[in-house]
Amino acid sequence: MTVVTRKAYYFEDLELGMEATFEKTVQEADIAAFAEVSGDRNPVHLDREYAATTIFKEPIAHGLLTASYISTVFGMEMPGPGAIYVSQTLNFKAPVRIGDTVTAKVVVVDLVPAKKRARFDCTCSVNGKVVLDGEAMMMVPGRPE
Repeated sequence: MTVVTRKAYYFEDLELGMEATFEKTVQEADIAAFAEVSGDRNPVHLDREYAATTIFKEPIAHGLLTASYISTVFGMEMPGPGAIYVSQTLNFKAPVRIGDTVTAKVVVVDLVPAKKRARFDCTCSVNGKVVLDGEAMMMVPGRPE
């Protein structure tokens, strides 16, 4: 495994309204790998025949696979390496299907200097339609002295 280190934002670098994104096209292999890693083998994700009998009519991605793209923004883009999740709320609005390109976006909405924590609005969208939204609180390292 190759570890990619990117610029990290220190708490002091963050400003209200700053935003970052990550984009990923969901492949069938991504869903299968997530099922293997998570143990969630719900047939709505993996079995075309079963999924055809549901309201979705075809396999859909795990909701938490979609949510994991938010984690990618936090860990790799902003705040970046060293940021730690404190909490995350998730509201699932619509399914994500194989071949959909998901854009995960986070926006700084509150800063708590005493605790070096930042609150973010989070969304995942497909073709401009929000499929997931929520809010996260992150611990963000301060600038070394």
